Amino acid sequence: MNEPEPKFEAKPFYKNVVKVALPIALQGVLTQVVEASDSLMLGVLSQDALSAISLATQVHFVLNMIFISINVVISTMAAQYFGKRDIVSVEKIFGFALKLSMITSFIFAAASFFIPHVLMTFFTNDPNLQELGVSYLRIAAFSYLMLGISHPCLSIFRNTSRVTTSSVFSSVAVVLNLIFNALLIYGLLGFPGLGIRGAALATVISRSVEAILCLIVAFGSKVIRFRFRFFFRDDRLIRTQFLKLLPGILGNMAVWGVGQTVFSAIIGHLGSDLIAANSLASIIRRLAACFSAGIGNGSAVIVGHALGKDHLDLAKLYSKKLMILSVSVAAVSSAILFLLIGPIVRISAVSLSPASQENLRWMLYFCCIYIFSKAVNGVFVHGCFYAGGDMKFGLICDAINLWGFIIPVGLLLAFVFHVPGLIVYCFLNMDEIVKIPAEIIHYRKYGWVRNITIKQHVSAEGEE
Repeated sequence: MNEPEPKFEAKPFYKNVVKVALPIALQGVLTQVVEASDSLMLGVLSQDALSAISLATQVHFVLNMIFISINVVISTMAAQYFGKRDIVSVEKIFGFALKLSMITSFIFAAASFFIPHVLMTFFTNDPNLQELGVSYLRIAAFSYLMLGISHPCLSIFRNTSRVTTSSVFSSVAVVLNLIFNALLIYGLLGFPGLGIRGAALATVISRSVEAILCLIVAFGSKVIRFRFRFFFRDDRLIRTQFLKLLPGILGNMAVWGVGQTVFSAIIGHLGSDLIAANSLASIIRRLAACFSAGIGNGSAVIVGHALGKDHLDLAKLYSKKLMILSVSVAAVSSAILFLLIGPIVRISAVSLSPASQENLRWMLYFCCIYIFSKAVNGVFVHGCFYAGGDMKFGLICDAINLWGFIIPVGLLLAFVFHVPGLIVYCFLNMDEIVKIPAEIIHYRKYGWVRNITIKQHVSAEGEE
């Protein structure tokens, strides 16, 4: 029986936002720090090493899109079921999602280890960048196997009141990655100097430790535990609901993720100066948007818990408060980035050519605007819509926006009209901005405000 819908109380709400969204945001910052350390440390060696790792990690980007798809469904289901205190169902979700993630990671690891040349050829036609990328992928392939374990575990932790746990584990992985990056890229303290291969090996070590920590908590937790019987034997009703939600978000991530990969491929054919500038601009852009993204991802948890309790009006009110907060945080982040553009460009002179530095400057100016669009999209799509199980809107919106407009026009600008690469970059990154009006209209229809657990009967088989 559902609890009576409570009145909104500001203090508990914002306390919960800090408790949920801040660790998620910090985890995002830490992830970007790792990527930045790879790029900056390799950039000291050469601009080619910086460009090669930027392109090679696009394989991980595609894999990450699939993990995000699985994690979104985990979040949607686990948040609502945990909100109504159906622990057995959450454990069944955990078992099925972990199996799905491990199968996916094995496929990508095998491709990166056995056919890395094929993967790198797609991203660039520069033979030197291809060879450097191949040497990275063959080692990084083993980290993908570890991510198949840690991703679903961390997602379950975030949605079952253990957000801090996931952040601590990510922090440990970041510290290890930074340490081993320095040791293995440059050959410090007697370690071999492996360059780009050292960056890959550092990632394998840190991700392995993260996966082990996740498994220790997953097996020993008193809240939500990993159970082998739910890993090897699916619950039919849970599996059906999971696979019903997955295609929409997987399609959305495929349309968006492959589109972003095409963006990288387009830029990868417009010259090394633009590639190098974009590799740094992408990291800085994601870093600047981390706190707004944390609020967006935290929205899925906060709104999902309310929907699971059948507090539908409260969920709508939460969404409005979260949107205001996300845009406010974006404004602060944008202002800070604007003030730091000059110092960032000057520091980049260590590894970038003068032409790359000028490209980087204008890319960062554009990023100051881009941050606002990510803040809005984060709360609407990744927060509210996903919390209510609305996976189809993002797919339709991105399919029309990206593949019907941005990518075709971007290809024409780059390879038919041969406009300057910087203009191509700005146009390609307009995708997040132009879809905001459609998202506002969809949000105001409130079709996403629904409790997906209402008609779901979950058997108590296996309940202790």
